Amino acid sequence: MIAALPMYDRPETAAANDAFWAAIRAELGDGPEELTREGDLWEIWQSPELLLAQTCSLPFRARLHPAVTLVATPDYGLPGCAPGFYNSVLVVHPNSDADHISGFEGKRLAYNEPLSQSGWAAPMGYAAGFDVMFGAFVQTGAHLASARAVAEGRADIAAIDALTWEMIRRYDPFAAELRELDRTTPTPALPYIAARGHDPARIAEALEKAITALGASHRDTLGLRGIVRLPAEAYLALPIPAPPPENG
Repeated sequence: MIAALPMYDRPETAAANDAFWAAIRAELGDGPEELTREGDLWEIWQSPELLLAQTCSLPFRARLHPAVTLVATPDYGLPGCAPGFYNSVLVVHPNSDADHISGFEGKRLAYNEPLSQSGWAAPMGYAAGFDVMFGAFVQTGAHLASARAVAEGRADIAAIDALTWEMIRRYDPFAAELRELDRTTPTPALPYIAARGHDPARIAEALEKAITALGASHRDTLGLRGIVRLPAEAYLALPIPAPPPENG
């Protein structure tokens, strides 16, 4: 069996994620001894051996939902977000004199990847709401890299998953070279999934008990407050954005 918690896994959070998985495994009574941290995420998410993983809401609604079991949604207690929801923080360089998205017409957006709710869908939807069109797109491969691109002047604006932004501010000195412009409308947070055939209620109960059993320090590191059982329709109702232009 496979278990993976890749979405908020970085060197500073690895021990907390390991402890979280150990607590989940203890509640389930089975599962791999260690988290899978290598390999293609799409292969992990779609593996028939998947016992538990976390994915992003856009991959879930765009491709994964017919092939996986939705287990539950984490609650991170994020500012301005209902339980089980999250949003993106629009970050810009402190030297930027713009205090509204309208000041970024024709500017460069750094984004992690086209199938990212927080890094691509959220900022594009937010900008469209103000009739703003970005002029160039810088694909970076990760939220951390998008934030760094703005800090280093290689892009003008980026949208960072709100929990990832909290971790960047906590661990990365370059966060001092960024400022918040605004936050996007909350949407359902990154869901836990399993392969078809698993009992979602059993795994969700194990998640709930594991969060309670996890030490306060590890819970704080991961931002975990609990889980919410959102229906798949809460994800599927969201639009799927157009991909970036090929020359972006």
